Amino acid sequence: MSEVKIFRIMGKITKPNFQTDFRKEIRALKPEQAVERIYREIGSKHRVKRFQIRILKVEEISADEATDITVRKLTMGEKESVK
Repeated sequence: MSEVKIFRIMGKITKPNFQTDFRKEIRALKPEQAVERIYREIGSKHRVKRFQIRILKVEEISADEATDITVRKLTMGEKESVK
């Protein structure tokens, strides 16, 4: 059985009147699944088309490096993440 990993994805959103950088942490089995989830989430929340999202970097990180509280709690459990 596969193990769920944490991926940090960094990229850029470019719309005609709006440009911003983003960094998001996602739990997934493979990097391809994490990138697909980024396209879905950012596209639905910010009304951005896929060609307007540019993925710059995808890296696998450990649970200790995760800054997103939800991702940490899902990965490490409630007791371990409270420090």
